[in-house]
Amino acid sequence: MKALYIVFTAMILFSCQNQQKVDLNKAKQVSIDSMKTVIEKQRIIDSMQTEFANAEKEKIEYQKEVVVVVNKQSTAQAPTAKKKGWSGAAKGAVIGAGVGAATGAIISKKKGQGAIIGGLAGAGVGAGTGAIIDSSKK
Repeated sequence: MKALYIVFTAMILFSCQNQQKVDLNKAKQVSIDSMKTVIEKQRIIDSMQTEFANAEKEKIEYQKEVVVVVNKQSTAQAPTAKKKGWSGAAKGAVIGAGVGAATGAIISKKKGQGAIIGGLAGAGVGAGTGAIIDSSKK
């Protein structure tokens, strides 16, 4: 029986060490891949800068014509502002409030009171989580 315990202990130790080696190799590969990506981006930027420099040296001046079009029917329109979507905190608060209210109503004996408390707690947790996600995206 003791031999069985020793064998199981040895298997656990060796499997943990093997997993650490696999994790280390994965981390190394991710690092290498990210460095390759950065190098490739820099190579593209350098080649574009070289092309722009060559184009400036070989620049040919073209005759420019100015065309004026008068449109009497046009009306001045202000450019429409692009609407911003909901922030992650707002989305999280709404989703958390809904889930919290449903959970509170299901769990509590007083359904209305449970829904209110669950909704408030869920909204708070959801808003916090959404704010954390927003800040990590920036």
